[in-house]
Amino acid sequence: MENLKQSTQLLDHPGRCIHIGDRESDIYELFCAAQEIGTHFLIRTCVDRLAGDGDHTIADEMDEVAVKGLHRIEVRDSNGDPDEAVLEIRYRKIRVLPPIGKQKRYPALTLTVIHAEERGTPKNRKKIDWKLITDLPVGSRTDAIEKLEWYALRWKIEVFHKILKSGCKAEGS
Repeated sequence: MENLKQSTQLLDHPGRCIHIGDRESDIYELFCAAQEIGTHFLIRTCVDRLAGDGDHTIADEMDEVAVKGLHRIEVRDSNGDPDEAVLEIRYRKIRVLPPIGKQKRYPALTLTVIHAEERGTPKNRKKIDWKLITDLPVGSRTDAIEKLEWYALRWKIEVFHKILKSGCKAEGS
């Protein structure tokens, strides 16, 4: 009964629901659909979309943004050993355009791009370089770090799903 009550609370307040996804979720239609139903999103981008009036891209705008802070995180290298990464944090609100072939069907959206890029080059792992896009408010370094931490949690969720699928054979039942 408690789970049903919690589900009803979420359905009654869609603004509390945040879709968090990796690069495979970088779909403009998802951004629009989330806003239409009153939910939010935080997605790692793989597409350098047109921005502003269409004469430049998100990357062009983000190249102009100064580092607004640093954030230290603990990570594991390719051997599973603990390591530390220092991320340079940039963020900016940007007018993002739909893909060229879909501009008549979808509106331009004002979204915030958060770019977290690791300083230096790590020895036993890939360098962290996350470009996230969201419709959530990001007005400070603290807000940007909060969103980065939310995104980082998806790794734990993926491990949990892997355990359910392989260890618990959830898909077979």
